[in-house]
Amino acid sequence: GCVLVVSVIEQLAQWHNSTVKAAVERLCDYIPGKYQIMCHIIDKEMNADVVCHSLRLCKQDPGQPLCHLYSPPKLHPLCELMHPSTFIFLPLQKSFMGFSSVCAFPLLANLCEKIKFVLRNKLPFEDFDGDKFSTFPTLRGYHWRGRDCNDKNTTVYPGRRPDNWDAKSDSNCNGIWGVDPKDGIPYEEKFCKGADSRGVVLLGDSAGAHFHIPPEWMTVTQMSAKSFANLPMAFSDEFDWPQFSEITGFLNSTIGGWTDSLYLRLRKRNRCNHRDLQNISQNVYFPNNIAPYLSFSLARNQLLDNPAIVIYATIGNDVCNGERDTLAHMTTPKEMLSNVVQALRYLDTHLPNGSHVILTGLVDGRFLWDNLHDRYHPLGQLNKDVTYSQVYSFLDCLQVSPCSGWLTPNETLRNLTSERALQLSNVLKEIARSEKFANFDIFYMDFPLRQTAEEWRKMGGEPWQLIEPVDGFHPSQIAAALGTGITWQKALHEWPQVLGKENPFNDQIEAIFKDQGGH
Repeated sequence: GCVLVVSVIEQLAQWHNSTVKAAVERLCDYIPGKYQIMCHIIDKEMNADVVCHSLRLCKQDPGQPLCHLYSPPKLHPLCELMHPSTFIFLPLQKSFMGFSSVCAFPLLANLCEKIKFVLRNKLPFEDFDGDKFSTFPTLRGYHWRGRDCNDKNTTVYPGRRPDNWDAKSDSNCNGIWGVDPKDGIPYEEKFCKGADSRGVVLLGDSAGAHFHIPPEWMTVTQMSAKSFANLPMAFSDEFDWPQFSEITGFLNSTIGGWTDSLYLRLRKRNRCNHRDLQNISQNVYFPNNIAPYLSFSLARNQLLDNPAIVIYATIGNDVCNGERDTLAHMTTPKEMLSNVVQALRYLDTHLPNGSHVILTGLVDGRFLWDNLHDRYHPLGQLNKDVTYSQVYSFLDCLQVSPCSGWLTPNETLRNLTSERALQLSNVLKEIARSEKFANFDIFYMDFPLRQTAEEWRKMGGEPWQLIEPVDGFHPSQIAAALGTGITWQKALHEWPQVLGKENPFNDQIEAIFKDQGGH
């Protein structure tokens, strides 16, 4: 983080032909006030690695390599940073230490614990009635799950079957309630009875959560005050953008590309499905047994709620880690079988009858190195000095690489990682073929990377545009939107029962919405 921020400051100074001090002031003008703690850098001719080692925000542990993004400068060898006389940023270092230990304050300790609990269990921070749905967008609120329409009533939430056909109130938050004055029939009964209403639930990783860091945050030629307007929202959504994602996206994308999602297509197919979505994804590695984790996070009542389509898509988690011996820390086929079957057995006790589960295979991540390694990262575009290969090596050195097995110049290791990914995908395929459950049927599909790339080429695009530009790892907004279309067509032709039938009353529902001002 420090290296990124200091790099941007130095490039701002270069781009605007100003001093580092002026560049700091410029950056601080861009960034919202409470996020300016990184702005206090002394005007000193050093590269980002040197500054951050001086701050002791970067350090070299005994026996570990010295990690740096840039070539070591001649005037300030990184080894000199080990000498106490070079710690010129000690006051700022203390500021950072205080900031990082803010949860130690008694008044904030309870709040911090609540936030940790919410993030650990993927539950909304603001949920007054405890039904796992919220009226607040971020902090695992309605960007992640359908928006609650009554946060004071635990029996009112998206996805439930209507209470008495919602003649008096909207119990399932799909916006359809009341009685038609012409014939006295409740609108919900008239338009949604027998309509095969269903929700969509994603059990995913950071790709499913739609991790994204805006490239304009570190591309000085594009930077302005508007660039950081979405920083508070991004921070409180863990730098994920589920509201634009492939499975549960529902808002028009503001991060490039366009939004197309399984949820939007299900909603278009049947307007009664409005708001019935849950994105239960996380940026860090799942525990081996996710069933206990699901028990906190999944919101589905087997007796009161509509069936759901559950997408199980941990497309890289089981082979991706930042460990030195990455192969030894990958999930084995035996572990994969046990973990997934346990999760499915839990789902079978909680999903309403008539639900469906789709297991998505792992991606072949060799696509990343093949298409990015010699391209310039946003940090390197100004001076043509930082490639993705350098970024991957820097992150690997820090042991924070999102995937040491694929983001490496070692072709043998990349191939072995893909080999393990294929083995685990075959486990999922066999589970879908052989396992039977009482309350849902189960299907398998390969992750559609090859088809997505082919589709994008037909549209005149380049393969590298399907990858997030800042982290060089996750699918981009374009890839997410294209992937939706491919998944939908496969389901439509091979498993039409999964999607439910098209509601013939959709146009009438929308017409009434417009007549009543959207309610």
